[in-house]
Amino acid sequence: MSTPFVPVLAGEAAPEAPSPVTPTKVPYRGGQANPTAGDLRATFGNAVTHVDVVWGETTVVVDRARVHDIVQWLHDDATQRYDYCSDITAVEFRDAERAIEVVWHLRSIPFRRFLRLKAVLPKGQPLEIASVWDIYRGADWLERECYDMFGIRFIGHPDLRRILMWEQYREGFPLRKDFPLRGRFSRSEQLRQALAQNPEAKYSMEELSIAEAFEDLPADMKDRLGTGEKVGE
Repeated sequence: MSTPFVPVLAGEAAPEAPSPVTPTKVPYRGGQANPTAGDLRATFGNAVTHVDVVWGETTVVVDRARVHDIVQWLHDDATQRYDYCSDITAVEFRDAERAIEVVWHLRSIPFRRFLRLKAVLPKGQPLEIASVWDIYRGADWLERECYDMFGIRFIGHPDLRRILMWEQYREGFPLRKDFPLRGRFSRSEQLRQALAQNPEAKYSMEELSIAEAFEDLPADMKDRLGTGEKVGE
C-alpha cells in the first residue's frame, strides 16, 4: 500500500516538523539571530555591514549598492525563499548628520522567518536606491509611498509618483524631520492650491487609455456595465 499523500500548505511546517511555539523570555538584545544573517555574510561578505537582534527580531544592514542583488537572492534561493515583502519604509533621525535608513520587511513563509533589511542613505547625497518592484510586485505602492513621504527615489520603479499627496504637491515630503507640522504654506494657500488642481490630472496615461477603451466595447457589454453589473465577485 502506498503512503497517502499529505499536502503541505504555504505557511505550514512539514508533517514531521514540531509545531511552532510562541517564544517566551526573549531578551532585549543578544538573542539568537535569524539563520539568514549568517547565510548573507557567507554569500555577500563585506556587503553586510551590521547585524543586530532586538526582541528576537533580526536586522541586517547592507551596502546600498548591493540591495537589489541581496533581495533577489533572498527571494530566489531555495534555502531562503523570502517570498513576501510586507513593508518598505524609511527612518529619519533628528540628528542632522545621521543617514536616512531605508527598511524592507521580508518574510519567508515556508521557513517561518522574518528579516528586517536596512540600507543607509547619507545626507548630502542623492536619496536614491534600487527598486525591488521587479522582484516583488507588491513593492509598487510601498515604494511610491516612501517616495511621497520621504523623497527617496527608487531607481527602476515603473511609475514612481506621489500616491498620498497629489502629484502637483509642492511643499516637500511630509515625513522628513525638517517638514513643519503645519506645512510650508498657510492654510489659505494650501486650500487655494487644492482648489486650483485639475481633477483629471491625477490619472495616468494608462488609466486614461482604459477609460477611452470603453468606447470600443460592444454595445451589449456597454449596456450591462451601464446597469451597474459587478464582475469578478
